[in-house]
Amino acid sequence: MKFVIVGAGRVGTRTARVLREEDHEVVIVESDVTKAERFREAGFDVIEGDGSEESTLLSRDLDSVDGIAGLTGDFATNIIACMVGKRHGCRTVLRAESDEREYVVGKYAGDVDEVIYPERLGAIAAKNALVGGSVRAVADIARNLQLVELTITSGSPMRGYSLSELELPADSRLLAFGKEGGQLGLPDADASLESGDRLIVIADFSVLREVEQIIAGDTSRALADGGV
Repeated sequence: MKFVIVGAGRVGTRTARVLREEDHEVVIVESDVTKAERFREAGFDVIEGDGSEESTLLSRDLDSVDGIAGLTGDFATNIIACMVGKRHGCRTVLRAESDEREYVVGKYAGDVDEVIYPERLGAIAAKNALVGGSVRAVADIARNLQLVELTITSGSPMRGYSLSELELPADSRLLAFGKEGGQLGLPDADASLESGDRLIVIADFSVLREVEQIIAGDTSRALADGGV
């Protein structure tokens, strides 16, 4: 598959390298001359220019491109790149630098296929590393929703019960279940809950603490109010 990455900063660089490692064709759009030359020397196809300029993006045949990602630190550049890409049938990924952009994204970027918030992803990783324990944040799905992985411990209230007996708050759902050392899969109502078993739950931030107490018990870990 062929992808265009607009912006060779930290996020764009890692994305381009991962895609190439998986044998995809990658084109990088970068306005910084030094960065552009460095990627050329690394064997990448590079377009040196402004990713918010239609002429720059169209210097390659976008109709033959599978996806375009606006990953610069400039929100306007990213959204313009995605708009141009969408017009040519590309799958689009938009980088938004902060939560303050969420309103704008929701109102004006409805045609963008995916929006990523690197600050959120970094905060989730840092929180998991610092806190540890039996509850691990996986991703912020939206401002009020979080995906979490919870592990049954020896002190879990649900240990010894079955999944059919698990009653979660209304604003939460069980998505996946896995036995200790096994792979995650769709929940089996008859599965018993034992120490080390893992549950993937999506929940509103308002009920995360209640979900934690039901599944993992009263641990020393406290989920951050309002997410990360």
